[in-house]
Amino acid sequence: MALNPQNDIDPPDSAAVFAAALSLWQACHLRAEDEDSLNLSECYQGMDQFMREVMQVANLFEIWACSHIDFVKFNDVWSYHLEDKFGEACLAFISASALDEFDDTYCLRVAMRLRLPIKYDAKLPIPVDVTVRNPVPNSGFCQFRIQTVRDSLEDEDVSPYIFDDDPFDGDYGTPYFGLYGVDDEGLLEHIADRQTYTEAISLAAKLAPGVPFPPTPSYPAE
Repeated sequence: MALNPQNDIDPPDSAAVFAAALSLWQACHLRAEDEDSLNLSECYQGMDQFMREVMQVANLFEIWACSHIDFVKFNDVWSYHLEDKFGEACLAFISASALDEFDDTYCLRVAMRLRLPIKYDAKLPIPVDVTVRNPVPNSGFCQFRIQTVRDSLEDEDVSPYIFDDDPFDGDYGTPYFGLYGVDDEGLLEHIADRQTYTEAISLAAKLAPGVPFPPTPSYPAE
């Protein structure tokens, strides 16, 4: 997929759209074979409309991916990868009878399930987990760690937010960033929470000048 030098956003690839649509088409038909109550023609008032919805999902995901996926770090053939895995990844989050509900939130869910290299964007609830050495000698911490966490809306317990989680799980609040010190036995000590990754880095730098946190984290974590 060629890079657009004007805005660093890859242009949509018609082969990728076709591959994603084919994968989703096949996955929906396999689901319908397993579920007697699922009739795709009835769900969409005909197979023509079903195909339109499949194409709409594929187009939306490809457009989203062109803005949010770091294809430089993607080592597979994009269209082949989508053909193999896109349909099943979609149906992990959305019913085959409700493809018209697919939106950008599902794009992020699918991208995370596919373990795609997502460009870090503070506006997206992307999981972060970065551990770096402490450059300050003779410190009680040999490393520092920044990890996304979120609060349970039921009991306010704090849980790590990792790549296997649903980024839009209604049982949890908005993810934020916990800063931890790590001792030589690997034990974590919570230092503070910040609303953004940048704020967490800033605090760590005050505690340990020169701490080598990357300015933007990688996802999945490298």
